[in-house]
Order: sequence, then C-alpha cells, then structure tokens
Amino acid sequence: MSQRWRSTRWKMAALAAVAGLAMTACGNPGSPGAAANGGDGGASKSGEAFKVGLVYSKSGPLATYGAQYRQGFTAGLKYATNGSGKVNGRTVEVTEQDDAADPAKATAAVTTLVGQGAKIIAGSTSSGVALQVAPMAKDNKILFISGPAAVDAVTGANKYTFRSGRQTYQDIATAGSMIGDVKGKKVTVFAQDSAFGKANEAGVKAILGGKGATVSSVLAPAAATDLTPFATQIKSQKPDLLFVAWAGTNASTMWQTLDQQGIFSSTTVVTGLDIKPTHALFGAASGKIDFLSHFFDGAADNAAYKALDSGLKEQGATVDLFTNDGFTAAQMVVQALGKGGDDVDKMVSSLEGWKFEGPKGAMEIRAEDHALLQPMFTVKLVKDGSGFKPERVKTLDPSAVAPPVTPFK
Repeated sequence: MSQRWRSTRWKMAALAAVAGLAMTACGNPGSPGAAANGGDGGASKSGEAFKVGLVYSKSGPLATYGAQYRQGFTAGLKYATNGSGKVNGRTVEVTEQDDAADPAKATAAVTTLVGQGAKIIAGSTSSGVALQVAPMAKDNKILFISGPAAVDAVTGANKYTFRSGRQTYQDIATAGSMIGDVKGKKVTVFAQDSAFGKANEAGVKAILGGKGATVSSVLAPAAATDLTPFATQIKSQKPDLLFVAWAGTNASTMWQTLDQQGIFSSTTVVTGLDIKPTHALFGAASGKIDFLSHFFDGAADNAAYKALDSGLKEQGATVDLFTNDGFTAAQMVVQALGKGGDDVDKMVSSLEGWKFEGPKGAMEIRAEDHALLQPMFTVKLVKDGSGFKPERVKTLDPSAVAPPVTPFK
C-alpha cells in the first residue's frame, strides 16, 4: 500500500498518520456525463462494449479498503454516465480481479485482463501492487488509474499512469500545516521500529525537513507493551509537532500512554484519520488529537459528494475514507473513454490537465506528472452518542499541499 505510508498505514488497526473551481475541460464541474459528450471516441466500434478492469483488494489485509473503493466506483460510474452505464452509446463493461494486496497476483490479473481486451486498469489498494502495475501500463500501452495506494512513486511513473487518490506527500504536508510555517520548528516522528515506521520517518524528514523543520524520531519495538519510556523520551524533546504513525494492535495502549504522560498538553499531536471502525480506538485522547484527513463522511457538500452519498446508500454502504477514490476513478474512466474511445494515447491526453469536481471538491490532474491536485482536510473527532464522528476544522487548498513535479521516468 503506501510505503505504507499509506495503504498499509490504513489497516483496520492502524492509526497511522504519516498523514485536491473552475470549469472542466468538458463541461461544468462535476456535471454528470460531461466526459461522455462530444469527441469522436468510440465511433469506430460503436457496437462493442468498452472493457475496463478493476484490480484491487477484494480479499486480504486491505479488503475493507478495497470494498470502499469498489462501492465508490459503482456510484461514480452511475453519476458520470447519467445512470446509463454507457459512454457515447457503448456499455462500460467492468471486470473485477482480486489481487489480495499481492503484487504477483496483481500482475497476473492485469495480464489476463489486457489479453481480454481491457485498455483501462483501475484499482490498486496496495502501494506495492501499484508500483508493479505502473510499468506494465507503459509496456502494454494501457491506461492505469491507481486507487487508494498512496506511495509517491506512482506520480511521474510514466505517461500511462494516473491516480485517483491522494499521495503521501499530501498527507505529510497537511500534517505540517497544523503548526504553520514549519521552518525552524521541531518535529518528532513516533512510530514502530519496522519498515512501516521507518518509511514514515523518512517521509517526514524528506518533506517537512525539506521545508526547514528539524526532524527527529522515537521508534518503539513493534511488540513493546510498556510505552512509557518512549513517551518520556518524546516529552524531553519538546517538539512543536508530534507526528504519530502507528500500525499495530497496541494502538489504544499507545494513545493512553501519551495522554497519561501529558504529551497532549505540551505539543501538537497529529495522526491520520482512518476508516470509521477505528475512530473509537483513540479512547479518552480522541478530542486531543489533530487529524489530517484525505476524505471522510461530511467532507464536502457538492453535487459529486451528494451523488456518492446516495449511490452508497443504494448499496447499503456509507461514505468513508476510500469511497472517494473509487468515485473519482470512475469519473476519470468516463472522461478518458468519452474523449479517447479506443485510442489510449487520446485517453491520456484527455486526462492531462483535466479539471473537475470530485466528491471532495476541485480536482486537477497535473499534466507534467499526473499528480492529482486536490484539497485536504484537518479534522477533530467529536463525541456522537456512544461513538465519535469527524468534524472538519479546515480545508486546505490543493496548492497548499501540492507535491513537487516528478518528471516521467
């Protein structure tokens, strides 16, 4: 998933934080079916269906995220095609393959789908999968739209690779915004001494350190049961920002320890807001944590968001973290097919520089490297009956968290 930085970061038990309004190219922002109108796409094969493959985690450790992505895609396809499921009169035929977050299974699935005539592959819940599929898109000249996978390397991978979700840089930049200008500030990363934790540590050092912050880290053994010594070490460093990236079953204990040691009264503590079932895991610390957020229930109130919400309810589901990524992917698929038809290079051109309204707001696909510029959010958890719900504190403009341009390889 992401270095986990993202996809792994968001495992059910993971409370990791590691931590994008203009007219569209084809019509008004978010206008249903706008991408399917006009152009010559599909004219040569008007009677044939467009074949689209979804390769994502239907099973495995990221299945919960994969389910959200698939539900969002269903709602987005209905919205973008005005409920017809067709683009320029041709049915969009979606074939699903389960990668179970396994890169080997993903590459086999993509090979099969391409052999069956699919020219668009969407999905990739896992960052490890996305990094394996991206080169295949270039080699086979197919359009690849990566999903929840947050690893930064997807951006700029090649001209045939895009993404429908956010990337790690945008997560970390959102975290840094909570203390204003980070230049000269002290930032501590608190994570487990694991590949996941070290990836978060490296990301914060590269991004916030690159903006002038002094970044240090406190890494605890993944199996540690007494976290008091690590909390004491954090307190002694007196950081302006504590960036918590935690992916383990002892998350509740970790938060309780930070609270008991008075960390929240001495520093700004930031982590990433995960899916709804994890919101109760913060315990008494819930109201003291500042959350960076990619997307959440109530994040926006535009036409696309309302369509996502209603489309999910039709499926017996609700808005959550990765439903946006699926919805946005479907919008991109319809745009590509509507303008490119069966010509993949025309699909690519139709997406480069495209501005549209997604469920979270104004989106733009940067032509230079296919980064998806988008708003991000800071959030607080507030009491809601016996549970908690997210409440938006601030919406960050896409430009405030835009990653640097990464030239195509």
